[in-house]
Amino acid sequence: MAVSKCSHLSGPLIKQLLDSVDNVVFDCDGVIWRGKQVVPGAPDVINLLKKNGNGVYFVTNNSTKTRKMCADKLILMGFNVTEDVVFGTSYCLAMYLKNVCKLDGKVYLIGSNAMKHELEKVGISQTGVGPDPISGNDLDWANVPLDPDVKAVVVGFDEHFSFMKLNRAMQYLSNPACLLVGTNMDTRLPLEGGKLVPATGCLLKAVETAAQRQAQIVGKPSHFMFDCVAQQFSPGRDRCLMVGDRLDTDIQLGFNCGMKTLLTLTGVGTVADAQAHLESGSQERQGMVPDYYIDSIAEFIPALQG
Repeated sequence: MAVSKCSHLSGPLIKQLLDSVDNVVFDCDGVIWRGKQVVPGAPDVINLLKKNGNGVYFVTNNSTKTRKMCADKLILMGFNVTEDVVFGTSYCLAMYLKNVCKLDGKVYLIGSNAMKHELEKVGISQTGVGPDPISGNDLDWANVPLDPDVKAVVVGFDEHFSFMKLNRAMQYLSNPACLLVGTNMDTRLPLEGGKLVPATGCLLKAVETAAQRQAQIVGKPSHFMFDCVAQQFSPGRDRCLMVGDRLDTDIQLGFNCGMKTLLTLTGVGTVADAQAHLESGSQERQGMVPDYYIDSIAEFIPALQG
C-alpha cells in the first residue's frame, strides 16, 4: 500500500491492508477489551480473521495473568481462541530465563502469582511473592537474610511492593552475577473512566535506581515478545500486522520487528501524539509512528465479510 505514515484507514484501504497480511498480532487492553468490557465488534473481527485463514495472536504486557487466564477471558467474551496464541509477559519471562539465560538457580520475584505459576511450569523456583513487612533498623536492612540460590531478580507488577522488597532486591543485585529482568516499562495503567494507577515501570525504575543497574526487558516493545510468537508459529514479519493502542509499546514493537503497524483509537494513543512523533525530527521517535490508524478494529468487519 503506497500511503504515507500515520494514514487514516477507511473503506477500500482497510481491505487492501488486510489482503497484504497473513498474520495479525493484537494487543489486548485498549484494543479488544477495556478493563472488563469487550470492545464492540472485536470478537467478530477475530473470529472472521481466523475463518478467513489469518493467523491471529495476542500479546499483552499484563504480568498478573497467566496465558490460560487471558485465554479464558477471551473465550468468555466470545472470542474463538486457544491458549497457545496468547503471549503475556509472565509466560515470556519464563521462556527468557529458561531458554536465553539458561538460569540455574532461584528467582527473587517482585511480582504476581501468575508470574510464579509460569516460572514453576518451566521448573524455575522463586521466592518473594506476597507481603514483606518492614522490621528492625537500617543495619538490619543492610544485612537482610538472602537466599544463596537466587541468581536473578525479576520485577513485574506487585501490589505488595514495599521498601523491604526494594531493599532485598538491591542486596541481591549487589552481586554483579545476579541478573535483573523486568516484564515491561509501562509506567501507568489506564482504567475505565479515565482513571490511572502506577504500573510496573514505576516499580522497576525504583529497583534499577537502587541497584544502579539496568534491567533486561522481555515485554513490549522488546522484540523478545514477538520472538516467542515466531518461535512457536513462524509468522512472516513482512506479511504481519501489529495492532495496538499504545505508541511506545505496541507500535514500537511492530517497528522493532519489521511489521506493519496500526493504531486503534479505542485506548491510550492519539493521532495527535503520533503526529508529534512524526514531526519531531527525532529518529528515535519515528518507531512510535504507526503506518495507519483506525477508530476501532470493528471497522474491519465489512472488509472481512466482503
